[in-house]
Amino acid sequence: MKTIGEIISKYRDRSDLIDLLSEVQEEYGYLSEDNMRIIEQSLDIPLVDIYGVATFYSSFKLNPAGRHIIRVCKGTACHVKKADMIEGVLDDLLGLRDKQTTEDGRFTLELVNCIGACAKAPNIMIDDKVYGELTKEKAERIIKEFTGQ
Repeated sequence: MKTIGEIISKYRDRSDLIDLLSEVQEEYGYLSEDNMRIIEQSLDIPLVDIYGVATFYSSFKLNPAGRHIIRVCKGTACHVKKADMIEGVLDDLLGLRDKQTTEDGRFTLELVNCIGACAKAPNIMIDDKVYGELTKEKAERIIKEFTGQ
C-alpha cells in the first residue's frame, strides 16, 4: 500500500486535486479526514476547498464502504415503479436508518440516478449484478441470501 506522502509527492499543482483525491481514494477506499488534512498541509490547499471538491463529485466517498455495495436505482422508471419501497425494505433488513454502511461493514447502500436497466424497473445492483423487476418479497429474498438468513 502506498503511503499518503508517496501519493501526494506526485502532485504539486492545485489543478491536480481531483486526480490526487482519486488516487488517494483508490488506495485507501475512501477519503478520510486525516488524509485530507495531510493534503491540506502538504500542498497548502485549504481544507474547505478539498472538502468542497470531495463532496461535489459523487464518486468520492468520505466514509469506508462495506464489502458489498448495494445501489438502489432512483431513476424515473424505477421511481414510478416504487423504488422508494425497495429502499425502505433494504433499510429495514439491513438496519440502515440514517446510515449508509451496516455496523458490521458488510453492506453499503447507495442511491444512484440510473443503473441502465429501465425495462426491468425497479432494480438494484449488488456489486456488479443487477436484480430487476423487484417486489418487496423479491428484495427481501435477495438480501436474505446475502446475509445468510
